[in-house]
Amino acid sequence: MDHKLFVIALRCGRLANRLVLFANFIALAEELGGTLVNFTFHSYADSFKTTRNDIYCRYPAPRKPGWLDFPPLAGPLKKTRVLYQSVRAASRLQQRFPVLGRSVTTLLEAEPDGATSLEAAELQERLGSAKVVFVYGWRFRAPSYVQRHAEKIRDYFRPLDRIDLLSRQAVERLRQDAEVVVGVHIRQGDYPTLRGGQFFFPVSRYLDWMRELARQFPGKRVSFLVCSDEPRQLSEFPGLSVGFGPGEAVSDLYALAYCDYIMGPMSTYSQWSSFYGNTPLFHITGSEVTIELDRFAVSFLAEIP
Repeated sequence: MDHKLFVIALRCGRLANRLVLFANFIALAEELGGTLVNFTFHSYADSFKTTRNDIYCRYPAPRKPGWLDFPPLAGPLKKTRVLYQSVRAASRLQQRFPVLGRSVTTLLEAEPDGATSLEAAELQERLGSAKVVFVYGWRFRAPSYVQRHAEKIRDYFRPLDRIDLLSRQAVERLRQDAEVVVGVHIRQGDYPTLRGGQFFFPVSRYLDWMRELARQFPGKRVSFLVCSDEPRQLSEFPGLSVGFGPGEAVSDLYALAYCDYIMGPMSTYSQWSSFYGNTPLFHITGSEVTIELDRFAVSFLAEIP
């Protein structure tokens, strides 16, 4: 396939959604020998070593800054989202009025339901000879590509040292008195209404699951690192050794990655932690689910919450 530039042209969700989409297209770019630009990642770019100094959020990472990467210019451009809005408008205009021709650019849209496989031969054939591919939607997945290029993706998304230190320290404090540290993602926020509350569970139910899992490590001391989108209290977890994440979205995300196991509701947040840390994950899909240790598995970002 001819070399292609993939441009993610539509903002989709928050931190983890954008990481998952970005990673799947990095995997595709690696597989096909293409490159990638992602202005939609500006909201989180400053938290990562590779993207903080690259206003284009390019993959592969550039060897030197571009002419827009000077601090007095880059900061305001990120905050105003002018580059993102310009790309989005240009992609839609090109779709309606293809003045550059279909052989130069094309628009790749995800299906509204389920996952759109980037590995499918039909999809790759549909791209044809287009040199620039504008990407709309976040339901694109390429799990075998992600697995094959996992180390390059993980290296690209290394957090800043201060974030990494906070994440590691949160887990290391628990390791002083435990042989196993389990990360627990408790998501409340928007989950009472998402999919009719399918993945919303009270803290008391998480407590039951945590106790259930601890019993599966006989003779070992188990501690739990709880990361939640709402403030939590130790009194909510009686009888268990519990600590909390650093409290910020990125540092909590990477703290979960440094645990030995992760459990939580279906979410791209815990998927990313599992993938980055190569950490076995158990997704809770219903209130009656039983936690089983042998069902934990590393995520390669295939699941659609």
